[in-house]
Amino acid sequence: MRANRETTRNLRSLIAVALVATAEALCQEKQAASKPSADDSAVERRVVVSIPDRKLALIENGRVVKIYSTAVGAAASPTPSGMYKIVLRLANPTWYGPGTVVGPGKDNPIGTRWLGLNRKGYGIHGTNNPRSIGKRASHGCVRLRNRDVEDLFARVAVGDVVELRGERDAELAQIFGSTSAGPAMAGGGGQ
Repeated sequence: MRANRETTRNLRSLIAVALVATAEALCQEKQAASKPSADDSAVERRVVVSIPDRKLALIENGRVVKIYSTAVGAAASPTPSGMYKIVLRLANPTWYGPGTVVGPGKDNPIGTRWLGLNRKGYGIHGTNNPRSIGKRASHGCVRLRNRDVEDLFARVAVGDVVELRGERDAELAQIFGSTSAGPAMAGGGGQ
C-alpha cells in the first residue's frame, strides 16, 4: 500500500514536470521572432564562427560589423563544422538538461538568449560562466558573454546563415587576423 502511494506520488510529480516543460516549450515557440525589423530583407547577413580562434564575426553585405569572443565545444564534445541557419530566437530561455530544468535567471547555463540552429540541440547562446569565454568549454554550442549574445540577438534574424568553421583559411585570417588563438585551452563544463 505504501509503495503504491509513493509510486503514485512519483508519477504525479513526473507528469507535473512534463506538463510544465511542455507548456514552457510552447511559450518559447510563440516568443520566437522572425526578423528584427521589416527593412532587414535587403541586408545579406551571415555569422562566421572560427572554432580555432574562438571568435564570432557578424558580417553584413560583405563587411565585418562586429567580432565577439566565444567559447566553443570541448575536445569531448566539439562544435560541429558546417553551414547552418538560425531557426529559433529566444529571449530568457529555459534550459532542459538530463533530469533538470533551469528557468530564466542567473543560474541558467545558456544565459539570457538562445539562437537555435537547424542542427538539433546546437545554437549560439549566453552563459552563466563568463570565465569560459575564449576556451574549449561547451558541449558543442557557441557560447558568448550575456551582454554579447544580447547584442548579437538584436542584430540577427531567423534564416540568417551561420558558418561554423573548424579550419583556418585565408578568409578567416582576413576576418580575425593572421594568428589563431593557439592550442586548445582547458575549460569547464556547461553548454
